[in-house]
Amino acid sequence: MGITVLLDTHALLWWLTDDPNLSLRARELIKDPDTTVLVSSASAWEIATKHRIGKLSGGEAVALNLFELLRLERMSTLPIDLEHALLASRLEHPHRDPFDRMLAAQAILESVPIVSRDGVLSELGAARVW
Repeated sequence: MGITVLLDTHALLWWLTDDPNLSLRARELIKDPDTTVLVSSASAWEIATKHRIGKLSGGEAVALNLFELLRLERMSTLPIDLEHALLASRLEHPHRDPFDRMLAAQAILESVPIVSRDGVLSELGAARVW
């Protein structure tokens, strides 16, 4: 029986572009056929936004083909719902990045660890694996 994980945006991008920044543990979890891999709508929003404003170097193919790439990788999308949004706004931490706050809220409410190198997600209360 496998685990369900939520990818943060960097982990998703690094997986899709075969970037060596992705840890071995993260790589093994994602490629394990028994792992259910979730990708937040917040990550799609972040990728599209950063591509639009020119802050996503080397990610154009991902930004333009994300839906198809997720389908090919057998990754499931996690929509943002009202409960996620409300918790993201209430998290007691000074970190202001709305994408990180949303990912942490989703990981908490869905009771899944988030695959991320970013320790601030743990500080926001999410279980994190790296």
